[in-house]
Amino acid sequence: MRQSRGGGANIVEIILAVILPPLAVFLHDGIGTSFWINIILTLLFWIPGIIHALLVVTDTI
Repeated sequence: MRQSRGGGANIVEIILAVILPPLAVFLHDGIGTSFWINIILTLLFWIPGIIHALLVVTDTI
């Protein structure tokens, strides 16, 4: 269940995107395609997982 945030990501999600990228994506979108893609990126390469999480959390993708 997504809450209306006024179009921006909150600071907690951005911090989580850097520390625990899959958790940030899960809190933002729930378990879906973006979550599983982020799990794979984080497990394999970490930095792409962070980049992907930041893009998801800021609603860029």
